[in-house]
Amino acid sequence: MSADAQSTDRTVAITGASGSVGRQTIEALSEYECRLFSHSEHDDLDTETLEVADYDAFVDALEGADVLVHLAANPSPTADWNEVREPNIDGAYNAFEAALENGLERVVFASSNHAVNADNVVEPTRVETTQGNPLVVRPDDSPSPDSYYGVSKVFGEAMGAYYASRHGLEVVNLRIGWLLSADELQAVCAERDGSGERYARAMWLSPDDCQRLLEASVSASLSQHAVTAHGISNNADRFLSLTETIQGLAYRPRDDSSAVLDE
Repeated sequence: MSADAQSTDRTVAITGASGSVGRQTIEALSEYECRLFSHSEHDDLDTETLEVADYDAFVDALEGADVLVHLAANPSPTADWNEVREPNIDGAYNAFEAALENGLERVVFASSNHAVNADNVVEPTRVETTQGNPLVVRPDDSPSPDSYYGVSKVFGEAMGAYYASRHGLEVVNLRIGWLLSADELQAVCAERDGSGERYARAMWLSPDDCQRLLEASVSASLSQHAVTAHGISNNADRFLSLTETIQGLAYRPRDDSSAVLDE
């Protein structure tokens, strides 16, 4: 993206705007012209309804936009295949194809830590757990999905890589961690066993860092057409590498789950 394209006069379309990450994205991009889309109407947000599995509707929704932040999906790691197929598979294809048809410059695709989490879970049926000495995961390591949800995010990342290499679309595949307030993090960890708390500590993304992450994903100059980056806070207990996110997106996380839980 050129220097001009990074200016805040760009129009950013946000799908899944009513979700928790979507609301932080709206705050992060307050200086941009944003167009908000959600699956249903919400009294507290000026959103347009969009069914992301409807290709024609998606194409119409992106008319005049410059950047798409695609957050809409079924986010449940316990969802079965039929529950993720339309919103996460068809929706991801529609997002990239609609972006291409409308001549957008960049797509920020909300991937997930669940795309690379299987090798570190305690057992396959407990995906939100982490073994005591987890393997370090870097963005260019092979995918390791822990659920159908994780599989759908691997698919979306692959679609992003395809559209970047075949069509020159700028793509940021953002493996987002677990967005929680400090109070929510403390409450979650109080209810979990050791491996569950280990996961929460590693994957925490604070609201402030979430805003920093999404703003960086939209505004950063990219050294290549497709960038895959981990999106968590600066947690001492992390095992997802942040080096590539810091270097590739100029993301500067400031919060640490240990500072919240060990104070």
